[in-house]
Amino acid sequence: MEKRNGRKLSLEELHFARKEIIRFYRSGMKRSEIVQISGLSLHAVSIAINLFKSGGQKSLSPSKPGPRKGDRCRLTSSQATEIQKIIRDKRPEQLKMDFALWDRNAVSLLVKNTFGVDLPTRTIGDYLKRWGFTPQKPIRRAYEQNPVAVEKWLKEEYPRIAEAAQEDGGEIHWADETALKNNDLRGKSYAPKGKTPVAFVHGGSRKQVSMISSVTNQGKVRWMIIDGAFNSDSFIEFLESLIKDAGRKVHLILDNLGVHHCKPVKAWAEKHKEEIALHFLPSYSPELNPDEKLNADLKYAIGSTKCARTPEKLKDKAVAHMSMLSNTPQRVVSYFKAEDTRYAA
Repeated sequence: MEKRNGRKLSLEELHFARKEIIRFYRSGMKRSEIVQISGLSLHAVSIAINLFKSGGQKSLSPSKPGPRKGDRCRLTSSQATEIQKIIRDKRPEQLKMDFALWDRNAVSLLVKNTFGVDLPTRTIGDYLKRWGFTPQKPIRRAYEQNPVAVEKWLKEEYPRIAEAAQEDGGEIHWADETALKNNDLRGKSYAPKGKTPVAFVHGGSRKQVSMISSVTNQGKVRWMIIDGAFNSDSFIEFLESLIKDAGRKVHLILDNLGVHHCKPVKAWAEKHKEEIALHFLPSYSPELNPDEKLNADLKYAIGSTKCARTPEKLKDKAVAHMSMLSNTPQRVVSYFKAEDTRYAA
């Protein structure tokens, strides 16, 4: 029979050949005779017979060539587990490393500092992929944020607000202000590999529109475009509109912007305390405010379209998107499904 090279056979062909070898072997044929009939080398025939002797018929199935998963690893299993735990629980700067994020270079240095093992960057990438670690855009946190205050807000203060709103038949709103700019470009553009796309924005005619809005976990959204600077007068105007529209007591949750705490606002809130109560998030904790998700949604919608050349056109874009949100409560409810805002759902 024509000679066959076992190394060039597909996995299915090799599996079939090995089963044929065992069939000949069990019929009483010698190895040299099987070589003549099968066309395979003595080495290939012997491998099949030895596999059969040690593991039976199921051991004849060939494995994919190359090193098996976990072979040739420079890190032991316990070392790999420890590195993964450090990446999950610590930031590089907490280990006095000159990195802001855990990129491959940072992990490579971590491995070297911890275990004295010097691994190439590409190998580090292989390890991270094997561990299920993927590159992700990090969530921003302020250094000034007080974790104790955040914990207290989540476990004590917000549940107290929710209970008060339930007792007085009120509704909870989360509010925030934002500024929209006509040169705020967002999103990505497809282009040939190696040729970065170019997008044109207005450099000398920058336009800006301010807005204040509030959302509820039922999908209600209220908003007001602000002409000029945001101050106590414009804030009070929004509050008056909010309580008039609600028809019941409003519990409004805000950040700690100065205008929210100014004397005119305090005086107005005291006068209308039966209609509205102002509550304040922990300092430097914007991620706890679901209305921040609305701001991001709005900015992306405007920043991913053609730049507005005038304040009027920028305002029109904002009004169009906010009108759409007002009629799409399920989209507003989705702002409460993020990890940081789920507590308010």
